[in-house]
Amino acid sequence: MTLKAVAINCTLKRSSGKPSSTDAMIRLIGTELGKHDVELTETIRIADHNILPGVSSDEGHGDEWPDVRSRILAADILIFGTPIWLGQMSSLAKMVTERMDAFLSETDDQGRMPSFGKVAVATIVGNEDGAHHVTATLFQALNDVGWTIPAAAACYWVGEAMGKTDFQDLPQVPDNVQETAAMLASNAAHLAKLLQVHAYPGVEQAQ
Repeated sequence: MTLKAVAINCTLKRSSGKPSSTDAMIRLIGTELGKHDVELTETIRIADHNILPGVSSDEGHGDEWPDVRSRILAADILIFGTPIWLGQMSSLAKMVTERMDAFLSETDDQGRMPSFGKVAVATIVGNEDGAHHVTATLFQALNDVGWTIPAAAACYWVGEAMGKTDFQDLPQVPDNVQETAAMLASNAAHLAKLLQVHAYPGVEQAQ
């Protein structure tokens, strides 16, 4: 059973700018997922798209979220990548979760949101602390809008306080990060395969 994964990179840098450490972490997760018959089909860099603020699935003229939304929901696993800024997820990551709020009112006859049966994991990078805070707030938001979070679903790296070293500049991936990425991928692939075979039944909605 081959599964599909899609990644979103919520770095504040556009593709034409400098390389992103978030991309480096996403590549690590993608490689580990590949060992479990999961294909990382694409990485969507949110900064390259005109995602309008709002809480609906289409905010009107010029909004590129509907296309990004459809690409995310076409996959079995979402890799949600964000850097840490000021101890929090990036503003673009926050905007993505706000746009997913629309899932709450887009349920089927069994009350299931479009994200039901799909797995989400997090990749987080930063130069200081904040990874636990970002994990907590991000997973709470993703779970609220229907994504399934596997065990050990966050892989992060943070440098020393007030340091200047980026994850992408490390001579090699630290052992603990590599081991965490491997466990994340194993758990995510396992759970996604189970959900493909045994979907959430939901509950019949009152008329």
